[in-house]
Amino acid sequence: MKTQTIGIIMNGVTGRMGTNQHLVRSLVAIRKQGGMAMPDGSVLMPEPILVGRNEAKLQQLAEAHGIARWSTDLQACLDDPFNTIYFDAQTTQRRVADVTRAIKAGKHVYCEKPISETVGEALEMARLANERGVKHGVVQDKLFLPGIMKLKRLIASGFFGRILSIRGEFGYWVFEGDLIPGQRPSWNYRSEDGGGITVDMLCHWRYVLDHVFGAVKRVNCLAVTHIPERWDEAGKAYECTADDAAYACLELEGGIVAQFNSSWTVRVNRDELFEMQVDGTEGSAVAGLRNCRSQHRVNTPKPVWNPDIANPIDFRKQWDEVPDNAVFDNAFKVQWEMFLKHVVLDTPFIHDLLEGAKGVQLAELALESSRSRKWLDVPELTVPV
Repeated sequence: MKTQTIGIIMNGVTGRMGTNQHLVRSLVAIRKQGGMAMPDGSVLMPEPILVGRNEAKLQQLAEAHGIARWSTDLQACLDDPFNTIYFDAQTTQRRVADVTRAIKAGKHVYCEKPISETVGEALEMARLANERGVKHGVVQDKLFLPGIMKLKRLIASGFFGRILSIRGEFGYWVFEGDLIPGQRPSWNYRSEDGGGITVDMLCHWRYVLDHVFGAVKRVNCLAVTHIPERWDEAGKAYECTADDAAYACLELEGGIVAQFNSSWTVRVNRDELFEMQVDGTEGSAVAGLRNCRSQHRVNTPKPVWNPDIANPIDFRKQWDEVPDNAVFDNAFKVQWEMFLKHVVLDTPFIHDLLEGAKGVQLAELALESSRSRKWLDVPELTVPV
């Protein structure tokens, strides 16, 4: 069996997400399964080179996962014609410069989100990529989670009738760092370092809403810094200048109303760290990261408001689990395989830099809405020529 290799520059994979999701559970997993089968009977094998600033971390990570190549010299990696794809999982503030360098070097680019700090920067990257003729993609992993896939199956079947509203709850308590160390990096809470939950999560909600329900048309958001002081990785106190909670209301095409609460200052009383309830004229569903429960119109109980007696209905028992009916692979790995096929076989891939720019646009408008205390329209975005 013929094996073709594809060199992939992986910049910023020493961080939690880069290591776990993109390296170990995506590219290393593809390598362990023997590569990706191609239509001509050959196998495509990813050959990553790990890039970063900490030589010791890179070497340790490479050795732990059987990766032969690593480097602290990004330019040398970009100059190597063997490397076809550039992937970026760095902090947002470093992303634009290095993705732009990769595009100018003729590399196909795939990157984490937010892809930039401003819509203007995002659109310029998309314009440059189109001009240079390189393929480009943005991680939109939640679309490939089992819970969302099951939800999309319900929508495709017509289960909901006319969808009326969506309510999303995301978050958990991130410790301040004094009594118990925080489980997120301290830069997340400094706006000058690109932090903030609005910038982080509204990019996700944009692609979920756009691709599952319909285009986002208007937004009203309140971004809040509930915890004013935290302690960094060295135990030093610092002022929190970025928002740690965002409460957004959005209007979608077709009159659908969506509400999304995102918070690093909430204690979890739900089955998963993210849950989304969808209500329609014929049925409702609650989808999480992996599970999805539904309730059809004919199975909906008829509660009557009466605070003077104990609640006679066990509401949770009225919902049915949507079965797997399929084998669900890791969401990040699924999208990696899609992008690799896009590069090698020219198969369609809609999750491009313009889609990433839409996420940045919504975050930008949400923060402006919070400052102005106004509803704001979400204009259609196009890539400049």
